[in-house]
Amino acid sequence: MSEKLLIVGIHGLANKPPEETLKKWWHDAIVEGLSKTAGIANPDFDFELVYWADLLYLHPLHRNSAFKFDKLYNNEPYRKAPDGALKLYKDGWKDEARRVLLGTGGKALDLVKSNLSVNFVANWVLEKTLKDLDFYYDEKRKLKDPVSGEMEVARQVLMNDLERKLEMARGRNTLLISHSMGSIIAYDVLRNIGMRPDKFDIAHFVTIGAPLGLPHVKLNIEEERKKRPGAALRTPTVVSGSWTNFADRADPVALDLHLSDDFEANARGVVVHDDLVSNDYVRPGAGKHRNHHKSYGYLRTPELTAHIAALL
Repeated sequence: MSEKLLIVGIHGLANKPPEETLKKWWHDAIVEGLSKTAGIANPDFDFELVYWADLLYLHPLHRNSAFKFDKLYNNEPYRKAPDGALKLYKDGWKDEARRVLLGTGGKALDLVKSNLSVNFVANWVLEKTLKDLDFYYDEKRKLKDPVSGEMEVARQVLMNDLERKLEMARGRNTLLISHSMGSIIAYDVLRNIGMRPDKFDIAHFVTIGAPLGLPHVKLNIEEERKKRPGAALRTPTVVSGSWTNFADRADPVALDLHLSDDFEANARGVVVHDDLVSNDYVRPGAGKHRNHHKSYGYLRTPELTAHIAALL
């Protein structure tokens, strides 16, 4: 068994740059955080990325500045954070109030949803705003599995991709980092691995910008697991060490910042630990628009960096 830390990442919603580019940018963002806020100049870890954008999009994003008008032009590439931009987030009384209100409101929304059958509303919102997530939950959608070559339900194809990568990591000291919708895929895969006769452990699970606390997502997970509506969810059994959820309070996808209110401990006593962060990512250009959901910003936050540094 290799003791070197293996970090496996899975990206989130929307189209992406080519696989090798995105893999390098995720790796660079992690290394940048370790260098700037943990003082680790040459971190020694292995990194793999689960890339699934090519299963939903025919062409990746590009950086050819001669075609900035092209819809495929990538206007949010990775770039290093300015000096002093990477700062610890300081929780305040407003954060605690938000946690309580969203926790109560989330339970109320779950109850209304289960009693009034308002799935059509949630599905309409997903189709308009989170196209990939709607695609994931649509059982009629089919994709060609890149390994088997067979047409399968889209959701299963996306899950297969991550499960194969984790199978190759069997026995390794592994940290799985999942961003946005990738956190839903990761949660489903980890639960599935736990039900296999040849199940194996994943030491550490990290979610960043995760929509796992949204009522529609929780309801889908509950229905998938054939649990009664409103029943508590839990940490996947195969997570043996920790599950940490990092969220920026201004991230619209991670509207429910605190997953600890929604997911109970697994049989090993592993509970999800919530940690608020400040995602520093700013889109290049004159407007200086900040994207609180961007993966690169999450990957180099001091809080996530400290978590990785403790595992190295």
